[in-house]
Amino acid sequence: MFRVIYEWRVPVDKMDEFQNVWRSATESIHHSVEGALGSFMLRSYDTPEKVLTVAKWHTHEDWQSFWGNRNPEKMQKMREIAERVSVEAFYEIEDRTK
Repeated sequence: MFRVIYEWRVPVDKMDEFQNVWRSATESIHHSVEGALGSFMLRSYDTPEKVLTVAKWHTHEDWQSFWGNRNPEKMQKMREIAERVSVEAFYEIEDRTK
């Protein structure tokens, strides 16, 4: 498996809107992009405008196909609401969550 962590700066007053747009984008990507396995969202306890979204992919190649020019159309509305601060990709070694 392969994970990608996106860091976002989301205005606190736009958090609900961002979450709704992220949910819709995630569902769309999961159902229409080969290898996409969904995502989860985390919000910083200490810095409320800092949000991480963590996407799961079958392979690095699947994600690279989606990522392409680094500005996928399916993520456009998210970028209109929030600033994407960084993107970092990881190979999943082991997942012991339940």
